[in-house]
Amino acid sequence: MIPFYSINQLTSEEKSLLKNSRVLIIGAGGLGSPVAYYLTAAGIGNLGIVDSDVVDLSNLQRQILHRTSSLGVPKVESAVKRLKKINPDVKIETFNTRLSRDNVMEIIQGFDIVVDAVDNFSARYLSNDACVIQNKPLIEAGVLRFDGQVMTILPGKGPCYRCIFPSPPPANAVPTCQETGILGAVAGVIGVVQATEVIKLILNKGNPLVGKLLIFNGLNMEFITVKASRNPDCPVCGDKPFC
Repeated sequence: MIPFYSINQLTSEEKSLLKNSRVLIIGAGGLGSPVAYYLTAAGIGNLGIVDSDVVDLSNLQRQILHRTSSLGVPKVESAVKRLKKINPDVKIETFNTRLSRDNVMEIIQGFDIVVDAVDNFSARYLSNDACVIQNKPLIEAGVLRFDGQVMTILPGKGPCYRCIFPSPPPANAVPTCQETGILGAVAGVIGVVQATEVIKLILNKGNPLVGKLLIFNGLNMEFITVKASRNPDCPVCGDKPFC
């Protein structure tokens, strides 16, 4: 059934690449929802989903993967139920746990590409560091209020997240999503960009956002791209990494 979900113009080889790919999505919320939808519909054969939370009514305005009928249900279970209705052939491995130093290396090792769809800095730096160490492509993104940003990290070919943001901001320096809110449609826009980057990498088409930070301003409806360079002193991907 995979060709039904794939782009009509794809060759049989390209459809096979999608079917045999293994993509891990860290977070099944506002960003992870559109990413999971579009990767499943595109014919990705194997998905992994990491999330420790349950479906909550206050999040449904942006977490379109879930429904009111799934309130209180683990997000990974709700996600599988919804995605299987789009593509029954997709194989989904779930991790109903919070990403940590103890499990991150083991979780990502079985996947080809990792998508960071989290809403906290600790998980963002964990996924970055682990992907650099294991040489895994990482599609990194974040959203807050009316703004969002995306970058693609290819270890050895461009900067990692720490090259641009060396360390997490001090506690309480940046307001949380719960404090300031997120326009659901902005999360949708950024999630779609992430899914597009994944498909481009799998098919080896186009120019991924390597060495570039794509910034979206929803109020002005503007996309700008900021160039970024690898930091030779980066503790993770620099000339003398600490890890």
